[in-house]
Amino acid sequence: MLHDQQFPSLRFWQFQLIGWGCFYVLTMVAAAPYLKETGVFIDNSIWVVVLFAASWLLRPACAASLRQRRPWFSHEIHALGFALILSAIAVVLVDLVIIRDQPNDWSGLPLDFVQNAVVLFLWCNVYFAGRQWQEMSQQRERMLRAESELREAKLNALRHQLNPHFLFNALNAVSTLVLERDSERATRMLTRIGTLLRRSLDEDSVAEIPLAQELEFTSQYLEVEQIRLGERLQVRTDVSPDSLDAVVPIMLLQPLVENAVLHGIAPEVDGGEVVIKSSRVDSRLRLCVKNSGARRDGNQPNPRGIGLKNCTDRLTAIYGADYRLELGWPDEGGCEVKLDLPFKGKGT
Repeated sequence: MLHDQQFPSLRFWQFQLIGWGCFYVLTMVAAAPYLKETGVFIDNSIWVVVLFAASWLLRPACAASLRQRRPWFSHEIHALGFALILSAIAVVLVDLVIIRDQPNDWSGLPLDFVQNAVVLFLWCNVYFAGRQWQEMSQQRERMLRAESELREAKLNALRHQLNPHFLFNALNAVSTLVLERDSERATRMLTRIGTLLRRSLDEDSVAEIPLAQELEFTSQYLEVEQIRLGERLQVRTDVSPDSLDAVVPIMLLQPLVENAVLHGIAPEVDGGEVVIKSSRVDSRLRLCVKNSGARRDGNQPNPRGIGLKNCTDRLTAIYGADYRLELGWPDEGGCEVKLDLPFKGKGT
């Protein structure tokens, strides 16, 4: 649910004045046959003003109910309780204190009580509907922004995967394998490159996919790099089976793994190892991409390249503030990226 301060005050009061203005006009139209009688105009005006003031008190009460994240039925029960309490106070205040010339004449109290309770209860539901509409609008806006950033991330991933240096080395590796008559490995490498191209250019891809599929795509990229780097690149995975059904943003791991290979393994003469870990901890998904390599100099700047920036932007668009991304350099050397995301299954 949205916090009350997210509901623009100016817009709220615009709707308040317009809504109660229309209610006042309808009240006077309904009372038109009796307006010539003494006190009818003033009495109805007082009632509308009192109900308007009561709705002012209802706003924080309804907002507090929404923040509890209860089922919608509970909000309706609370709204009914608020309406009954304020209606009783309004009846006592208006009928017995302000308007009534005969304090002992209580015949109209039940009808006034019911009418006021209905009006205030309807006001609560209008408020709930407005807040729900706003939340749906913001969620739709977040989804549109996520789709836009997904397209941008695909193009960036394609540009970084298939930059001239990568293409040259990949095609050179294929040429070498053909000359060595290792057609099986050459065919496998070309197949993996084609798969990477199709995946990056697939316009029908959804924003999120199961972790198992994301790991499969990442392994295809690593297989191309292993064919290119040979024994210099070692890959180890530590994936918990109960995390494979988790839904993650598409192409989440590939840019992180690409950074690990390009910046952590390729520059080293002896190469190194890339480790991919995943686990489920209660309602959270923990991911880690780590590479071996030289220890980081303490004076070296903390780089956050395009890959990490795109990753962070997409995570923010999808999860808001409900995620954590940590970039660190272990004492033993290398670099690691840790992700903490909400665990969402295929059906959620």
